[in-house]
Amino acid sequence: MRSLIHKEGWKIISIIAISLVALNILSLLFINTLFLQSAIFLISLLFILFVIRFFRIPNRVQVHEKDTVYSAADGKVVVIEEVFENEYFNSRCIQISVFMSVWNIHINWSPVKGLVKYYKYHPGKYLIATHPKSSDLNERNTIVIQTDNNIEILARQIAGFVARRIVSYVHPDKQLNQSTEIGFIKFGSRVDIFLPLNTEILVKVGDRVLGSNSKLALLK
Repeated sequence: MRSLIHKEGWKIISIIAISLVALNILSLLFINTLFLQSAIFLISLLFILFVIRFFRIPNRVQVHEKDTVYSAADGKVVVIEEVFENEYFNSRCIQISVFMSVWNIHINWSPVKGLVKYYKYHPGKYLIATHPKSSDLNERNTIVIQTDNNIEILARQIAGFVARRIVSYVHPDKQLNQSTEIGFIKFGSRVDIFLPLNTEILVKVGDRVLGSNSKLALLK
């Protein structure tokens, strides 16, 4: 049977659930007002439901389409621009950034099928993920994937103001399929994709996208 909760969520959900149960027991013991007891219970229930929803596993159709770049995350396209990528390519690329709010699924998927050629973790700050400098200054993971046509694309997981932990499931020389999970970012963040300049872009700023299902671009 398919799990409905992501593996990254079980520990957090358990800790929060135990804490909320303890809080409600204390409220019953030391608070005599039914209204306050009910309010604490309702807030606790809504909060644990929010956390469970955050770590849910979506039922997504697995896609495999050569030369198509799929979104690595759920969220909103906030950046499409030509930039100079200075960590790996040292050349100009097209950057597409998808911002994940706390209401989005935070699983990250491989945008293409290919081989992991480069991986590096960078400690850093926790600027708001929509900040232009967050791609260079925030805590982040950089992953370069080489497609079967020897085209390299770069995916960067970026922690945001709320997100305080990036989990990665990749390593150099790992073979990825489209829709393979490459990591998880906890509580608000973004993913940047860097593509060759001749790539055909299929989205625009403001578009809502689904990880592993929405097409971002076509590689030439």
